[in-house]
Amino acid sequence: MGLCSSKCWRLFRAQQSYRKRGEGMMKRPRDHLGEPMLPSKRKAKVNEELIHEKARKKERSHSCSSPLLSCLTRHSEFSWYEEDLWIEVAKCLDGKDLIRLAVTNRWFYRLIMEDSIWKYACLRDLQVLSPHHVSFKWFQLYASAFDGSHAYCFRQKEKHIDWMRIGAFFIETPSAVLTEKLALPSKLMELEEDQNRAIQLSGTCILTDIRTGIWIADLQLVRCPVCNLNTCEGTMQILDVRHLELFLEESFQNGSWQFEDIGSHRIEKQSNSASGGVFDYKHIHSPCTAGLLNTSGWFADPGDWQPRARISTHAVAVNTNLQPNDGLHVRFQAMRSKGSDGKVVSIRISQQLI
Repeated sequence: MGLCSSKCWRLFRAQQSYRKRGEGMMKRPRDHLGEPMLPSKRKAKVNEELIHEKARKKERSHSCSSPLLSCLTRHSEFSWYEEDLWIEVAKCLDGKDLIRLAVTNRWFYRLIMEDSIWKYACLRDLQVLSPHHVSFKWFQLYASAFDGSHAYCFRQKEKHIDWMRIGAFFIETPSAVLTEKLALPSKLMELEEDQNRAIQLSGTCILTDIRTGIWIADLQLVRCPVCNLNTCEGTMQILDVRHLELFLEESFQNGSWQFEDIGSHRIEKQSNSASGGVFDYKHIHSPCTAGLLNTSGWFADPGDWQPRARISTHAVAVNTNLQPNDGLHVRFQAMRSKGSDGKVVSIRISQQLI
């Protein structure tokens, strides 16, 4: 018993001494499996980490330099004077922006003055179909359509009060229906050949020998033609439509072309509204024209005195509610070009309060 106890006691003391020495020493690191790592194994891992770090630095240095070089290469090949590119850009610009671009340098001026660009801009801003033929450059046509001018800028300026641009439409055939009522007769073919008589009977006539192409429609407010009073508030409404090229014609500018009366009649009773319309005869029954004749969709409510207008691909119409009155004097006029052509280039339908 004594010997065994002595041996156990010495073994116990030795184990405690070993534990105390171990607590003062650095613990051996372990690998990913939890096993103690030998010094040779730890050194190999350090070397491996240094190799990976150098590889990462090398990779980072390549990723920074390569895109920079390719980026510089792409920019060096870009040309600011790619004509096809700027033509597409110009198609998205309006007239003022095109002029601003043209004055930057001669190259842009030459490009912007290409007639095809102004043709595209004119048709786009007028929202019409391509015409058959024009006699002037599209740059001139664009300027005459969007420079703010109207028919009364050229003559009778003292009579003019106000105006409103309605838009543009396309007359495809040389015949048009003119009316001061937006409820057309059921049988247009039976209208009197005498235009003045047809207007007196139905307020509608068929006008022939019209110049085809793009037409621009304005609504004019002018003083009555029988007085010269500055206090006149304007008792005449005019639906004024013209061919796109009219303002560029020399004979119009010098006053050689004048309006001629087609017909007129008087309405000797209260008129609730003043209306007018011009319709391409070929498309009088087309769906787009039907939208203008369906007046419930766009006429103003009673008591609303602001003019209303509606335009389609081949027609234009206006309507204005009137305050109590004694009736209207309705007048149809047309302007024809002189010479061998003799085509109608402008049309007016006017309503004057009696």
